[in-house]
Amino acid sequence: MDGRLRYCLALDLKQNQDLIEQYIAHHKPENAWPQITQNMRELGILDMEIYRVDNRLFMIMETKIGFDPNKPPLTALGKQKSDEWEALMWKYQQPLKSAAPGEKWVKMDKIYDLKSALI
Repeated sequence: MDGRLRYCLALDLKQNQDLIEQYIAHHKPENAWPQITQNMRELGILDMEIYRVDNRLFMIMETKIGFDPNKPPLTALGKQKSDEWEALMWKYQQPLKSAAPGEKWVKMDKIYDLKSALI
């Protein structure tokens, strides 16, 4: 991937089927918050996919080189909407046991790469 970084992250949802269904509904394309999508693009996120099994989430995020996950949105409106989105999502999410205090999505370690395997 030229000029891109890939992040693989994990997070758990609360083990409550109603909350899980609500979380999924928030992530349907027609329910996307335009300002959140704009924030991600402006900060260097090129692509993002989230997968689920049971209450475990797995995110693949591709970013520009130099992406800083701690950089705030570029505008006051972007920051406001980001704070609102994060507060709403926290209603559904819970940290992994291995998460640091205040950490939501935990970066996963790559343990296998087919391209690197010798045949």
